[in-house]
Amino acid sequence: MRTLVREHRIHLGQLVAPLFVAERSSDAGPIAAMPGIERFDLNGAVAEARELFGLGIKSVLLFGIPAEKDASASSSHAQDGIVQRTIGAIKAALPEMLVMADLCCCEYTAHGHCGILDGRGDVDNDATVSLLCRIAVSYAQAGVDVVAPSDMMDGRVAAIRASLDGCDATHVAILAYSAKYASAFYGPFRDAAGSAPQFGDRRGYQMDPSNAREALREIALDIEQGADIVMVKPGLPYLDVLRAARDRFDVPLAVYNVSGEYAMLQAAIANGWLDGATAIDELLTCFVRAGADIVITYFAKEYARRHG
Repeated sequence: MRTLVREHRIHLGQLVAPLFVAERSSDAGPIAAMPGIERFDLNGAVAEARELFGLGIKSVLLFGIPAEKDASASSSHAQDGIVQRTIGAIKAALPEMLVMADLCCCEYTAHGHCGILDGRGDVDNDATVSLLCRIAVSYAQAGVDVVAPSDMMDGRVAAIRASLDGCDATHVAILAYSAKYASAFYGPFRDAAGSAPQFGDRRGYQMDPSNAREALREIALDIEQGADIVMVKPGLPYLDVLRAARDRFDVPLAVYNVSGEYAMLQAAIANGWLDGATAIDELLTCFVRAGADIVITYFAKEYARRHG
């Protein structure tokens, strides 16, 4: 009877699995702060995508770990960059896999910030937007289905849409990290991707955790500029923002169940303080109940193994 009248259900098709792909095989391997998650080399990423697809997880979000970094993130838009090659390899092996690629500079800059710096050490919004457009075009040429700008620069969605349309990539969708907060819950990810800022922080371009109405303005702007999907990130501390976005906007809405949320739940499970399967199911259900159509989560594979 409870199953019959259940209001919200998680479908495997709405889950997205993040994948870390390292250019150097020596950088691949388990991530200490994220038990059960690892960095893959190119062949490993394809194998992982194949396994996920077989389990019913048919969407992945790629993050690249390049061999070289510099001040201008030059490897981010290289034709033979690690993300570009991984896109091509996964689409060749699994044409029906939906391949998303995170669109940011933080993994590629030597300083770890999400864009090009000006002479004062601040991120130059407009110069960064131009770079993001180059990266987006390179992803489109590699065969990506969705680009996911996570930088939080102003005006980047409109610029990326224009650049994609200008290179005959009108079919490539934009999943905008529209309400991305300057959160403490990104720590394990930054270890995994080697993307921690070398100085300062990202509060100059990511959102203040105290603000909710601002998130709705940011989402509205991205929709106006052409975003196909909008996202709230992180998930657990911002369920109120997710609910408010669902109530106001009739567009596909994503949420990112981020690394810190994953790590703290795994720690409690490992210590025997929580029943893992039940806690994970409840966690993912809360995102769907709050209004998410798409849930990006490191628990995707585990959930699919139990419910596929």
